[in-house]
Amino acid sequence: MSSRPINALLAGYSWLLSSMTGRPAALGLPPAIGVELTNHCNLACPECSTGSGKMTRMKGFMDTGLFDKLLSELKNAVYCITLNFQGESTMHPGFFSFLVKSRKLRTVLSTNGHFLNSDNAGKIVRSGLNKLIVSLDGMDQETYSEYRRGGDLNRVLEGIRNVHNANRKAGWPLKLEIQFLVSRINEHQIEKARHFASEMKASFRMKSMQIINPENIERWVPSEPGHSRYLKDREGFRIKNSFPDRCARLWLNPVVTWDGKVLPCCFDKDAGHILGDLNEDTFADIWNGPRYNLFRKSLLAGRYMTDICRNCTSGMRKVVI
Repeated sequence: MSSRPINALLAGYSWLLSSMTGRPAALGLPPAIGVELTNHCNLACPECSTGSGKMTRMKGFMDTGLFDKLLSELKNAVYCITLNFQGESTMHPGFFSFLVKSRKLRTVLSTNGHFLNSDNAGKIVRSGLNKLIVSLDGMDQETYSEYRRGGDLNRVLEGIRNVHNANRKAGWPLKLEIQFLVSRINEHQIEKARHFASEMKASFRMKSMQIINPENIERWVPSEPGHSRYLKDREGFRIKNSFPDRCARLWLNPVVTWDGKVLPCCFDKDAGHILGDLNEDTFADIWNGPRYNLFRKSLLAGRYMTDICRNCTSGMRKVVI
């Protein structure tokens, strides 16, 4: 048995043990990780930390040397790597070099689809990328641009077709997924988007919208309750989460920002809970260090007390997440 399966078992056991005892234990390293290639973006989505302009941390592009360091330290642990967090990863000047470096791992990329010209689509399909997720949040320009502000629907549709055609020619090595961020504005176009995904031989996934501006919540919350992560009661809207005092993300799937900061999970959009810096320490030292264990301990003691957890879908049921 190789070290990766053993590590995955240790990580899973650590999470279960910590959840049952309420005491943090971290055996092994994470089997999955998210890496932010950049937090720059070409769009201005209003409920996105980057697009809305609410992000306070600096913007930049990950150095390939830092990425090499991370892969070297986690090569015997990580199964899956996701090459996006905040921002549009395909805007990185060295974007394709990251795909090449990640070939030995199961690699996933999510994109807004504006840079999938025929040349790029072919390179992506041939790169060894396992899964490409393309956001498609409307089926006419007016609906689409209500959220994807600054976006061009025809360009995205053409990009998806480019990937479909390149994938077909290559023998379908890439899994293509169309992701539909459901809102009150676009929910009437779900079936049309689903049909398009079928035509493109792509899977179709609906995702509930995370709303960061409470004053706009009425505008975005879908009329179908199962499509929303929020519930309206006498006091207003609240998230449909009972917030159990446990979360697998802290044991299985951390995030590294473009400048090397290690974060607990993908809900820490503005890096408010930096648990270490890869420019100063090894990942293992950060993972097993006092800051990480203190954060795990605080979550086990009362998850709702952690700000980034209050808009999280982990532990939520009966809703598209």
